[in-house]
Amino acid sequence: MWWIFALLSALFAALTAVFAKVGIKNVNTDLAIAIRTSVIIVMVWAIAYFRGGTNTFHLLTRNHLFFLTLSGITTGLSWVFYFKALQLGNVSQVAPVDKLSLALVIIFSVVFLGETLTLKTAIGAGCVIAGTLVLVL
Repeated sequence: MWWIFALLSALFAALTAVFAKVGIKNVNTDLAIAIRTSVIIVMVWAIAYFRGGTNTFHLLTRNHLFFLTLSGITTGLSWVFYFKALQLGNVSQVAPVDKLSLALVIIFSVVFLGETLTLKTAIGAGCVIAGTLVLVL
C-alpha cells in the first residue's frame, strides 16, 4: 500500500509545482510562501485533529520535537529556494532539479541512517542524476 500513497504524493507534488508557478506570477515569493504555509497549517492541524493524531501529543519527546523542528526549518528553506527558482525559471526544469533530492536522500540515508545501498537503488539514483542533467543541460 505504501506505493499508492507515494504515487499520490508525486501527483500532488506535480500539481503543487504547476499551481505555484501560476500563483507566484508578479507576486513576492516570500508572501506566496507565507500564504501557502498558512493554508497548510490549517489543513494539517484539521487532519491531525479529526483523525485523532492530536491524542498522542503527550507521547512526543524532546528528541522528536528537535528533529521535527529541524525538518520544518529545512522544509521552509527548501520552499524559499524552490519558489524563487520557479519564479526565475521554467517549471519543467526547476521541478526535475528539485527532485534531485531523491538521489540526495538515498546518499543521506546510507551515510546518516545506516541504510543499505543496493545495486538497484544505486542505479536508480544514477538514473535520476543523469535524467536531471539531460533536462537541465
